[in-house]
Amino acid sequence: MNKTVSFRRAIADAVPELHDDPDKLLVFVDAGKVIATNEPTLSFEYRYTLNTIITDFAGDADAVFVALIAWVKRHQSDLFANADERMNAISFEVDHLTQTTCDLSIKLNLTESVVVGTDAAGAQTIKHVDEPVPEWTLDSLFEK
Repeated sequence: MNKTVSFRRAIADAVPELHDDPDKLLVFVDAGKVIATNEPTLSFEYRYTLNTIITDFAGDADAVFVALIAWVKRHQSDLFANADERMNAISFEVDHLTQTTCDLSIKLNLTESVVVGTDAAGAQTIKHVDEPVPEWTLDSLFEK
């Protein structure tokens, strides 16, 4: 699953504490499902909950959530476009360990489309389809 790798990289790059100590960032796939149809194609969709746990975290949770929202806007923007999805798309729990550290668990509902086909030689091809890029991005707000 490509989104798990991309998500992990984006969060680690955005949060210095996790960039310096990547073992604090744990990523799991929970409640995974494969959705396929009875069409002739073997294409399918993964649906799962990405469960991220940041252990012994002493940083600013805002930095984590800003990075998470930026990632979602690029890689799973439909979660914010639909009011029903938006209400349940991201959930979190915090376990305070000390006065300055906590374990932060974040759950994010994701999908990944996989297109299965054949190339010109007849060999099977498998391609993960990128999400459509929204027409606007945060960067476009600052363009002149």
